[in-house]
Amino acid sequence: MGMKFILFMWLSFFVLACNDLDGDQGQEIFTIPQFTSYFTGNPTDKQALPKGGICLMGGAREDDNAMRWFLKQADGGDILVLRTSGSNGYNDYLYSELQVNVNSVESIVVKNKEASFDSRIHDKINKAEAIWFAGGNQWDYINYWQNTPIDSLINIAIANRNIVIGGTSAGMAILGEFVFNAKNGTITSSEALENPYHQRIAIDSTKFIRTKYLTSVITDTHYSDRQRKGRHVTFMARIIKDWSINIRGIAADEYTAICFDSEGKAKVYGNNSNQDHNAYFIKAINGSPETCESNKPLTWSRDSTALQVYELKGTLNGTNYFNINNWKSGNGGTWNYWFIINGQFHEKPI
Repeated sequence: MGMKFILFMWLSFFVLACNDLDGDQGQEIFTIPQFTSYFTGNPTDKQALPKGGICLMGGAREDDNAMRWFLKQADGGDILVLRTSGSNGYNDYLYSELQVNVNSVESIVVKNKEASFDSRIHDKINKAEAIWFAGGNQWDYINYWQNTPIDSLINIAIANRNIVIGGTSAGMAILGEFVFNAKNGTITSSEALENPYHQRIAIDSTKFIRTKYLTSVITDTHYSDRQRKGRHVTFMARIIKDWSINIRGIAADEYTAICFDSEGKAKVYGNNSNQDHNAYFIKAINGSPETCESNKPLTWSRDSTALQVYELKGTLNGTNYFNINNWKSGNGGTWNYWFIINGQFHEKPI
């Protein structure tokens, strides 16, 4: 009887923990070794017509207006937050604080690769109108999800149901066709420029999350505070050298958000009174790097015109934009040249 009583009490505690309530909306918490789920809102799936699109954020606090745009693209449906660390920080923020009507918000914290084969997560992806990737470590995302049902179902949802997707920091880093995966740790601009084949420059070309407007693109985040222009250009140089791809770059400062609508207009949100609220659209226009070799400083100059960059400051209402369809036209930005000489980054107005 003693052992049965102990077992009964343990099971009762587990059930209560899985159905604990936390927050004004009655948040349900479910946890197992593979993942933890925090659910807020209506548990009955809503059939909605999402409008598609992509929202990229630079890595600091989320821009409220850009997140409102993201939620509106979901047409009042169900929002799924996928992450490998943290907990429920997005739930009340997305469900009620932004005052955009949605049916539910669920944050799933994935703890290992085994979770990628759990049918309960598959069902959540299949019913979501919006998927958001939180910050964290992009290598965890790639290690857990690449070539599993997770990335396959997300790509199907993008292609067949027109869901809106987005992410911040690591969640933005994984959304380009090419990804700096951080498998071997992070790297600074100075380290990358001094040695383009540094062991910590791990660039992934394997199929992962696929979107229309981020084909042949590598993204980077935390651009201003962490001074990442040099390393981003080095990533692009490596891709051109190793894969002969006409690669392009998209980057965001910490407090900046880039929202791509279905027409290919990339609207930039931020506070235009601050210096670190910029987005960058980078394209190589004058050939491959002159020197991109192991243990040698990068040179990619082409007469100081190697890369053409549209720098665009965010605004509160996203009035400034860049046309991703042609990579030529925009509103509110300035064009600059970026180039590298003997491991030193330079820029100048066009």
